Amino acid sequence: MKLCSKKWFFLLGFLVVLAVVAAACGGEEEEEAKAPFKLGVIESATGPGETYGKVAINGKQLAVEEINAAGGVNGRKIELIVEDGKCAAPSAITAYTKLTQVDGVKIILGTSCSGALLGIAPLAERDKVIMFSGLATNPDIKFAGDYIYRTSLSDAFVGIDAGNRIYKDGVRKLATISESTDYAEGVRRETANKFVELGGQIVAEERYASDATDFRSIITKVLAASPDALMLSAQSEFTGGTLQKQLRELGYTGPVYAEVVSVGTTALDIAGEAATGTKGFTTLPDPTNTRMNEMLQRFRAKYGYTTLEWYIGSAYDDVYVAAECLKKTNDDQDVEGFRSCLDGITWSGTIGNFSFDEYGEVIGISNMLVEVLPVAERTTENFGYKVIGPAAQ
Repeated sequence: MKLCSKKWFFLLGFLVVLAVVAAACGGEEEEEAKAPFKLGVIESATGPGETYGKVAINGKQLAVEEINAAGGVNGRKIELIVEDGKCAAPSAITAYTKLTQVDGVKIILGTSCSGALLGIAPLAERDKVIMFSGLATNPDIKFAGDYIYRTSLSDAFVGIDAGNRIYKDGVRKLATISESTDYAEGVRRETANKFVELGGQIVAEERYASDATDFRSIITKVLAASPDALMLSAQSEFTGGTLQKQLRELGYTGPVYAEVVSVGTTALDIAGEAATGTKGFTTLPDPTNTRMNEMLQRFRAKYGYTTLEWYIGSAYDDVYVAAECLKKTNDDQDVEGFRSCLDGITWSGTIGNFSFDEYGEVIGISNMLVEVLPVAERTTENFGYKVIGPAAQ
């Protein structure tokens, strides 16, 4: 009888242990099921791209707040781990290393700046980590690797559109001033190549460092070449706005053409009346797109300002696209599943209807040609300029 009791005692103990283990495993599985999806973010919170890097971060955070408030993805919230790439490859690589090796992130939204993304790309290819950018535009990104995607339009299109339009406007002698960065140089190079191909002549080209604040000496050199027009290519809104201001202060009255950064809200605020008449080649929010309009209203209500509004939308859309792909994979470590989703997705967002080609390049987006308005006519609704039409015309 005592032996029997001991058997029952040990059996009961064994069953208790099994129950505890089962409960622990069930608890772990339940906790794992509720754990947030982690996405890395690398944007230029400081550095030359600070103005658009910050709004890109804010746009992503706004999207995450909306998604989480609506119940998350498959019942799980999204968590952003944000790092500052400082618009420079070394800093971006440091941020990438921290996100991948410390935080274990396999999907990163960013970067703001082309040089930063080009610096990271070989590492992302080696590690099989997704880099999904809403802002980086250098043409070389197209061939940077199989794990690189972007909703921003390549500078190759900006340059072709700019070169065509400048020549069509009757310009035959063009001077360029550009910031010494991958983005700005990409725009300058593509514009010059197309302009020369059509029969135009580049009579002067000057470059400046990102920390420059006084451009009078290079402006003087450029004007000495007697160009018919100037093409500006800036990495930061601060330099783009200051360049336009100092150009007019030195007496230049001819046509000025520029890329998107130089006609951003901050750039126009810095340039003031000096920017009036500048023609910009830029992606532009569609005024009939209610998703964009409503998002910008929420953004302004939360943060109090906007600049380069289309790029806010691009950053915002990237989060929603990522959420859709996480909904399908249900795993923030499933890189191949995420890539397969991006390869097949067609999305209708704030920046319009788009998909991706075999290089991870966005399809469905085009540039517009705009002309900066006088200060008195610039409003939040018109972004400071009037629309001339599609840049490719």
